[in-house]
Amino acid sequence: MWRSILVIILLAISVVAANAQRRQINPIPFSHEPCSVLDGRPCTPSYCSPLEPGPCIPEIDYPYGQNLQLTIESVPAQADRAKYQKPDHDLDTIGDLFAELRSCWSPPPDNGRAGMQMSVRFSFNKAGGLIGPPRLTYATAGVPADTRTTYLNAINSSLKACLPLKFTSGLGGALAGRPIAIRYVDNRELGK
Repeated sequence: MWRSILVIILLAISVVAANAQRRQINPIPFSHEPCSVLDGRPCTPSYCSPLEPGPCIPEIDYPYGQNLQLTIESVPAQADRAKYQKPDHDLDTIGDLFAELRSCWSPPPDNGRAGMQMSVRFSFNKAGGLIGPPRLTYATAGVPADTRTTYLNAINSSLKACLPLKFTSGLGGALAGRPIAIRYVDNRELGK
């Protein structure tokens, strides 16, 4: 008799422990299913319409990525002209770096092509110099090889003219070795 009561108590305890384990919240945010307000346990906060079928998943504002991407136009829009002004102080923010890189760009005067786009990828060291030459990652399709070479030479000479960049110690340490991707867009009206 005592044995059967002990077995029943142990079974009840194991069932309660199993239920407690199932109700634990996954530490990875939003990896578990949303639940109903009638479940009586913690759940993922969400808002949905009573007219929608099934559970609804909340919209999440993901943070910006870790990659540094920049578009530089040969002729900036009137509203963006302030972003193309060279900073008059040591570079302390990503915005300062982007403004410096924008102000360095000078498109090729000869053998230019309207609408030409080229992307390069490179990294800086702490002192503001390049770690290796910029690597070409994209060029407009159907463009002759000599035009691509002209634009790549213009990109390399524009970057070399600005180097070494004067980083503050904080920005230099944060940027050292991080890849930066720049897309150059030649939006000049050529041949008119």
